[in-house]
Amino acid sequence: MMTTANKVTLLRILLIPPFIYCMLMLRVSGQESLRWAGLGFFAMAALLDGVDGFIARRFHQRSELGAVLDPLADKLLLVSAVVVLSLPHSNLATLPLWFALAVLSRDVLAVIGLGVVHFMVGRVALRPRWTGKTATVLQMVAVLWTMLRWPVATRDAFAAGAAVLTLVSGLQYAWDGLRRVGAGTEAMDGRR
Repeated sequence: MMTTANKVTLLRILLIPPFIYCMLMLRVSGQESLRWAGLGFFAMAALLDGVDGFIARRFHQRSELGAVLDPLADKLLLVSAVVVLSLPHSNLATLPLWFALAVLSRDVLAVIGLGVVHFMVGRVALRPRWTGKTATVLQMVAVLWTMLRWPVATRDAFAAGAAVLTLVSGLQYAWDGLRRVGAGTEAMDGRR
């Protein structure tokens, strides 16, 4: 069912290609207007993350589609921003490589883990944790800080906090997945 919250989430996903385009064209042309346009697309997508969550909770529009689309929109936005802003760039400060590795590693391992758990025990429901939510917010702050060209030392502090929480949340998801596989395997043994 396509709820208003789901439509807002789809809008967030549709803002990602113009953001990427602006950032890549900024690398080529150096036009300051592209940085501001890219910043606008990213900031709007980040802001709408809170809006779609508010709508879903306030108007009881939680749905299975939203449970898939919302984290997908977050991942697509952040992974694209981290990749684009980690590339060497003469017109913009870049995100540290260690930050990009932390974010991308956790997301790749999470997708692989979800696939394994789904294959072994069937349907998988992720339970969001405060560490993952806080990591997402700090990742968005680090990206915005970079795009605004604010002091690098402060950006690195946000990035370090985001990296630590990203890795902690990855470990929590791994633990949840192992428990789910263990419980599913025991249930299968009991039915034999």
